[in-house]
Amino acid sequence: MSREQDDLLRRGIGMTSQRTRERLIQRLYEEGLSNARVLEVIRRTPRHLFVDEALAHRAYEDTALPIGHNQTISQPYMVARMSELLLAAGPLDKVLEIGTGSGYQTAVLAQLVERVFSVERIQALQDRAKERLSELNLRNVVFRWGDGWEGWSALAPYNGIIVTAAAAEVPQALLDQLAPGGRLVIPVGTGDVQQLMLIVREENGFSRHMLDAVRFVPLLNGPLG
Repeated sequence: MSREQDDLLRRGIGMTSQRTRERLIQRLYEEGLSNARVLEVIRRTPRHLFVDEALAHRAYEDTALPIGHNQTISQPYMVARMSELLLAAGPLDKVLEIGTGSGYQTAVLAQLVERVFSVERIQALQDRAKERLSELNLRNVVFRWGDGWEGWSALAPYNGIIVTAAAAEVPQALLDQLAPGGRLVIPVGTGDVQQLMLIVREENGFSRHMLDAVRFVPLLNGPLG
């Protein structure tokens, strides 16, 4: 990473103390997150740029925050947890993200993998996310406005797929677009009954691992202008 890019990622430290970020990272570490690379990216990514100015003072709390359109920015713990799961088998060069949202998870992924392909159904959210990533000089992300249930078949397969909203069931399109050995991290369930699932594409099918109880906004069908 260039010095210029690092400076951009650290932008706004005067407004939100670096100590506040460090306390967040310490908390994530104490909660069992241990991938040093993921924690460093979380530490230096200016989360306050991805929320409304009125909520910037809460940006480094370990909590989800509203971003409009009945959507939220995920809590830092969950961003780090899902990123760790995705990277657990080694470096990835091509990741599909379903649900750009604020662009915060996108920005974290962009610093951890070679290329990110991000799909968002709400155009206004994606437009703002594009602006934020451009401001941070993160250039290895390609965006698509569309239905996350369909994935992005034209550019498949992907070594990793991450879904930032809960699906009632795992979309078949995402399984089809996962490369051999690839990893899919997705919250599955409805309402208050959701679990994080890790799916790995094996030689003879898929292995599925049910993990944490979680709570995400639902993964909805169809693009919304």
